[in-house]
Amino acid sequence: MKWRRMPAGPIQANAYFLISEDQSCLIFDPGGEPDKINNYIKEKNLKPLAILLTHAHFDHIGALDEVRDKWNVPVYLHKNEEKWLEDPSLNGSGILRGIAVTARPAERLIEGDGTLDIGPFHLETLFTPGHSPGSVSYYMKDADLVISGDVLFQGGIGRTDLHGGSQEVLLESIHQKLLTLPEHTLVLSGHGPETDVQTEQEQNPFINGFSL
Repeated sequence: MKWRRMPAGPIQANAYFLISEDQSCLIFDPGGEPDKINNYIKEKNLKPLAILLTHAHFDHIGALDEVRDKWNVPVYLHKNEEKWLEDPSLNGSGILRGIAVTARPAERLIEGDGTLDIGPFHLETLFTPGHSPGSVSYYMKDADLVISGDVLFQGGIGRTDLHGGSQEVLLESIHQKLLTLPEHTLVLSGHGPETDVQTEQEQNPFINGFSL
């Protein structure tokens, strides 16, 4: 199993690709620059199976429809943000950019923790609200990685001053869901470089010393 990070869009949010041995792939958070994303898929002869969203803020959905339509794949999103793709007042584009970013509704809705089996990929969905009310982290045990969206960063955590955000809820999500993963688990964040669970346990100033 391989993965690729691709910063894209106005705030350079990280889109990710999980790629299997047969070139099947999952796409996470196509935030912008659809030609860049689609050309990479074409050049590498990848076979997209689905688009998975960690959450529905504008910087993670800017290329959603163009990529979805190009490859005719379903979109997964947590039920708590079911209406956000169509509503700039919820996805933050109207407030933060002054330019409305919208997309069609997701074909598949996630509810709480669970599992997803999509082609050769087996993922655990971890409900990790706080940055937004429908934030989901995707854990792939076989690949020792979790795609955390804007929940956890290298040396930081997601902002909580947007619609539906809560720092208390966010810290509980990190502590109860992400920090319980094996220490060597790679954390692929929504912005910036990758990190791992052990590093954030020991060095992240927002987490170190936090207890419930």
